[in-house]
Amino acid sequence: MKKEQLISQINWDKVDNLVPAIIQHHVSGQVLMLGYMNKEALCKTFDEKKVTFFSRTKERLWTKGETSEHFLHVINAELDCDADTLLFLVNPIGPTCHKGNVSCFEHTKTEFQFLHELENIIASRKGADPSTSYTASLYAKGTKRIAQKVGEEGVETALAATVKDIHELKNEAADLVYHLLVLLQDSDLNLTSIINQLKERH
Repeated sequence: MKKEQLISQINWDKVDNLVPAIIQHHVSGQVLMLGYMNKEALCKTFDEKKVTFFSRTKERLWTKGETSEHFLHVINAELDCDADTLLFLVNPIGPTCHKGNVSCFEHTKTEFQFLHELENIIASRKGADPSTSYTASLYAKGTKRIAQKVGEEGVETALAATVKDIHELKNEAADLVYHLLVLLQDSDLNLTSIINQLKERH
């Protein structure tokens, strides 16, 4: 939604000129924080593509990350059905919470948040010592071996489904997803790129 359109649609009188803004990770869906924006903060957010709030304690504009450099880069923004709350999808740089946590709501996570965290861990194993990490040892063996593992796990998953062994199916499917994530990272791809491909087909 365009800046001018969004600003004009907000019920500023209802929110006393400070609209709540929910900040959500654009990939994992995790809610990172909640802040408040006046018109000036909202304009700055749109113009600079970095989330800026109006600080009620400091009584001034405050760009998240202005001291820590843990900026929240805006991907998309939407106004709710009552025109009194904003939702921002962002790409966070570093932790969002001032306590060093990923989110100000650190203990409430979606199921897909774990998958996002796992993907980041797998990516971090590139270049690690193969003797200390199974993932690193896969990278060290090269793309052909990783692809072979994906094939093996795919066959084992299919076989478990064929014989209706639900316990084994869950185990093999987990192995398949893990090795597929490694293969994607080895090819400099991630789940987001696959999701975008699915969106194009939808």
